[in-house]
Amino acid sequence: MSKVDLKLQEVIDEFDCQTGTLHRADGDVLLIVSHAGVPDFLIEKIAKIPFGKGIAGVAAESRAPVELCNLQQDLGGVAKQDARKTGVSGSLAVPIFSNDGNKVVGTLGVGKVVPYDFTDQEKVRLATLGQEMRALI
Repeated sequence: MSKVDLKLQEVIDEFDCQTGTLHRADGDVLLIVSHAGVPDFLIEKIAKIPFGKGIAGVAAESRAPVELCNLQQDLGGVAKQDARKTGVSGSLAVPIFSNDGNKVVGTLGVGKVVPYDFTDQEKVRLATLGQEMRALI
């Protein structure tokens, strides 16, 4: 396992989640850097995500955390239909910012297989971990 894969697994474990993704920004798209727990058939679909599309893309575009309590029931126009195929219910994605805070350089996301409302403290903690992972993307 690479250093970035190990760090992502630590984040997943800390949040008691079953999936995780780390993307880096390249222009107005996000490119996958690391993933864990994501079904193989979906890797191609999450490999390149436009800003504004899907949970990670909306987090990047809005520059704010994006949460779905139950992805299996409520796509709310944020998540892609194929997101249901992950088996994930509660999910959270946060943007990762450049050193000066002016630019989104990536996103960090986690997901649980059960419906879940992330607390404000958990959102802040995931954002902090994302900033710590910036050097890995």
